Amino acid sequence: MGNVCSPSFSCDGTISQCLDCSVRQAGYICYLRDNLKDLRRESQKLIEERNDVRIRVIVAEQQQMKRLERVQGWFSRVQDVLYEVDRLTLESNREDAKLCLGGLCTKICKSNYKFGRKVFRTLREVQSLSLEGDFKEVAQPAPVNPVDERPLPTSVVGLQSTFERVWSCVMEDTIGIVGLYGMGGVGKTTLLTQINNKFLVSPNHFDFVIWVVVSKDLQLEKIQECVAEKIGLFNESWSSKNVQEKAQEIFKILSDKKFMLLLDDIWEPVDLAQVGLPIPSPRSTSSKVVFTSRDFEVCGQMEAHRSFKVECLAYEDAWELFEEKVGREIL
Repeated sequence: MGNVCSPSFSCDGTISQCLDCSVRQAGYICYLRDNLKDLRRESQKLIEERNDVRIRVIVAEQQQMKRLERVQGWFSRVQDVLYEVDRLTLESNREDAKLCLGGLCTKICKSNYKFGRKVFRTLREVQSLSLEGDFKEVAQPAPVNPVDERPLPTSVVGLQSTFERVWSCVMEDTIGIVGLYGMGGVGKTTLLTQINNKFLVSPNHFDFVIWVVVSKDLQLEKIQECVAEKIGLFNESWSSKNVQEKAQEIFKILSDKKFMLLLDDIWEPVDLAQVGLPIPSPRSTSSKVVFTSRDFEVCGQMEAHRSFKVECLAYEDAWELFEEKVGREIL
């Protein structure tokens, strides 16, 4: 007799997968009520955790801190999942009534299965968000605004062309120190203010734009204080340090930063190194210094790379300004 060969196929794996799938589907239905109960409990815990985190954020923001992006993202995801929990809770009464029929209808079983799967997955998401909500920090110090807007006079008649020349020079890579000189009242401070405010709307690479009024009574510590306030060094311990210690602290911060220092009304040269400022040079102009003075000699003593004389107004500009101030009706 010959051997009878018949093909054989292994279906153990397929059967196992089918059984696992069937068990899982049945579990969505059998444990639906328990999962709904767990979902309500876990969502309430999530609400309490969200409220606690929200209080921490409010307190931090009252201290001028900025909430972390991941905390804001977590708030958004919590809001979405709680909305889904509310929707499932409203739908649960209808599905629970179907469950009481004992699964006599195939359509009812299918509906219970789909609903049970949604409940199960939402429960897992709620639990996951609860774990994510354990934040060590919810906010961080808000970044310092690199530029503080300063008030400009209502009129800048006759200064626009000078401003454009100075601004073009300030933006040059090979120029680090710029001096503006001229007699009192010709508009040097106005020009410096225009430069300061221009950084609010013009793309730039500066980490800090620092404004300091120097005046006739030169005080290095006053300059250091203005710089320290802008770069975040000014605190309770600051006043107990001497000039050299303050200079070291300032230099430590600004040595790897890009800054624009605007010094208004210099009567004598300011030793930038004693203040603690890295001195811009023609080879290293990532930081800049622009100052105003009445005396051209101060520009040389400050080793300015470029100096601009701010002239008195031409006759036409002076008359236009006079008309503007006095008023045409009075004239």
